[in-house]
Order: sequence, then C-alpha cells, then structure tokens
Amino acid sequence: MSEKRRDSKNRILQNGESQRKDGKYEFKYVDVNGTRRSAYSWKLVATDKVPEGKRCELSLREMEKQIRRDLEDGISTHTANSITLNELFDTYMSTKELKQSTRTNYMYMYKNYVSNVIGKKRIGSIKYSDIKKFYNSLILEKKFKPNSMEIINTILHPVFTMAVRDGYIRTNPSDGVMAEMKKSHNWEKPKRHALTEEQQAKFIDFVANSDTYSHWLPLMTVFLGTGCRVGEIIGLTWDDCDFAEGIISINHNLIYRQQDNGKCEMHITTPKTESGKRIVPMFEAVRKALLQEKKQQMKQGFNSTIIDGYSGFIFTNRCGYVHNPQTINRAIKRIYMACNEQEKIQAKKEHRQPILIPHFSVHNLRHTFCTRFCENETDLKIIQEIMGHSDISTTMNIYNEATKERKQESFARLEGKIKIC
Repeated sequence: MSEKRRDSKNRILQNGESQRKDGKYEFKYVDVNGTRRSAYSWKLVATDKVPEGKRCELSLREMEKQIRRDLEDGISTHTANSITLNELFDTYMSTKELKQSTRTNYMYMYKNYVSNVIGKKRIGSIKYSDIKKFYNSLILEKKFKPNSMEIINTILHPVFTMAVRDGYIRTNPSDGVMAEMKKSHNWEKPKRHALTEEQQAKFIDFVANSDTYSHWLPLMTVFLGTGCRVGEIIGLTWDDCDFAEGIISINHNLIYRQQDNGKCEMHITTPKTESGKRIVPMFEAVRKALLQEKKQQMKQGFNSTIIDGYSGFIFTNRCGYVHNPQTINRAIKRIYMACNEQEKIQAKKEHRQPILIPHFSVHNLRHTFCTRFCENETDLKIIQEIMGHSDISTTMNIYNEATKERKQESFARLEGKIKIC
C-alpha cells in the first residue's frame, strides 16, 4: 500500500491536494469543460493561520467543497472567479438586440454608475448583499429616484441571468433586491396627475388670449387633443396627417438623446412596441390647429429639417428647426407661472380663491387627455389602442383614477335621496 501524502504539519492530503515548497496549498481538478484547473490557498482548513503578509479568504478544503458542488451542478467555478461583471456586461450587450436609443442609455448608465464600483468585481464573488449595498449607495449617495433605480436593475438583472444560464454562477444575486429596496424605502413611483377640467380650461384659455404665448396654441391643442407622446408629436410630419379621412398616423418618434460619441442629437426611432403604431382620429379643434400651422408655414416657410431621411415636420421652432422636448417643458413652465400670476390678481379683485395650475410637464398633457378620455369612454380596449399602451394595466390604472372622482360625485348627488336607514 502506497504511503499517504502529507503536508508540513504531517496531515494527510486528499486526492488532488498538494503543498508547494513555499507552503501554499493546491487543489487540482478538471472543470465542466474538461480543462485542468488549480485552486490555491495558504490554509488547508479554516482554523489554520495565514503566514504573515499573505492574504487568504477561504481554506483549500472550503474551496474544494464549493468546487465539487459546482462540478455536480455544471457550474464553471473558474470562469466565475476570473470574469468580471464589466466583461460579462460587454458580452451581454454584444448579444442583445436593442434600439440605439435604449442601448445608448444602458451604456451611459452602466459606464457612469456601475463599471467603476462593482463592475470590476469577479462575478463569482458578487452576492445578494453586495447588490443590495450597491443599490443603497445609489439611493443615499447619488440620490437616485425609483425610475433611475429601475433602469440600473433592468440592466444588471439580465446580465446575471445570462451568467446563470451559461453555468458561471448558481443563482442570480440581484434576484429580489429591487423588491427589498421598494419595501425598505417605502417606494412608490410618483404618479403623474392630470389637470382638472378647470385647470385645463384655464391653461388653454390663457395661451389662446396671450400676446406672448399664443403661438404655442396649435402645439398645445394637438397635445391635449391626441394624447400622443412628446416624441410622436414633435416628429409628426405632414405625410402622417390625412385631412380627408380625419386621421393621424403614429408610426415613429423623434428623440433627443446623448449618443455613444457623447453628443446629444435628434434621431428618428420606431415605437417601442407594435401597440405604439396606431391611428388617432382628429378632433375638429386638432384639425383646425394643424391647418393653422400649415397656413402659417405657407407664409413663413416650411420646416426644412431632414432627420434620418424624414422631412416635412409639422411643428417648428423660431429657428425653423424641430422642437426639443426640454424647450417645450420650459415653455409650459413659463406659461403656467404667468397664468397663475394673472389669476392671483384677478381672484383678489373678485374676492375669490384663485384657480392655480400646479407644476406639470408635457407628459402630463398626455395623461390629461387620457383622463378626459376615460371619463367619457367605457370601452377600455379603445382607450388602450388610442393611447398606444402595450399593457392594459396602464390603461386600467388611469381609468380607475379618472372614474374615482366621478363615482364620488355621483354619490354626492345621491346623498339624502335614497332611504337607507
């Protein structure tokens, strides 16, 4: 019988184990791909002391236990301990088909908030607690809001899922982290609120009668009369409008985003989902607003902008170029602030409470249209199709919010008219 191999402390070494001349232990094994690998540690067992000046996290026996378990489950331990999250992300992005705008946004968020923090870590060393700690740092130090955190999680979760499916790691360390974040931080996505009918009327009347802001009336009318997204409206072309049939074809977006080269540019993109492609009927007021804009451009000159092969854009700024969403939002703020100031003075003269318009952005105009639509239409499928919602639950949420007040008003009218006690 052959003599058992022993270490410097006269302990019996198991199959695959050896001790080098410098005292370091080695475990040799064959990985799931048939490649010979080695694992090293300054400790044979967890209770051993580490030589002065040497680093060691796990003992060789602890490593062996993990390696054997991984081999049984088809996990590539070596890959998990050699590839970084940054490298894995690059692999994931090279295999993922994404719209250019989405890809650019993902790359920007990853580069600025992930790559230099946990991106350099080996994927095999990243645990649930590491992801949770990282997410907390974004919230507390970077002041991330729910939407930004959702983007980070949307990027990282599928990267780790790919690592699980490729057999690099056993479980996804980001599983359940966002749910924990929402619970511990009492997160609720901020709801966009629609303007009330009174506020909406006040806003549009002020624009219509203002010498300073009346040139914004056609654009605001189309926003409030179609419920379209800002990119759909500023990217609208004359070819998209069928005045004979009274319909508008929504088939593309105009976006203003930072590109891979760092510059912000205007580009045309298709809707995120097939439901985004739709036909929106024209209200008479929308038809008149569009024709008014056309008449104005016939005098002053049509928009000559060409973006990704698209031309004939309907709405133009004072420089003859397409509108920027940020510019529209700034204009909306100036309008409602001026409107509120005028309303305060008028209300004081008339000894009444002023009807003030709250802060809102261009997307609130879409939400306002949808709310008015829900208040007057009971067919949720029609509402969903007109709004271009891919998920009926989005339509349902707005519908329920819109009808809540109507239900309360109905009960208020019934108060005292029904014998119930």
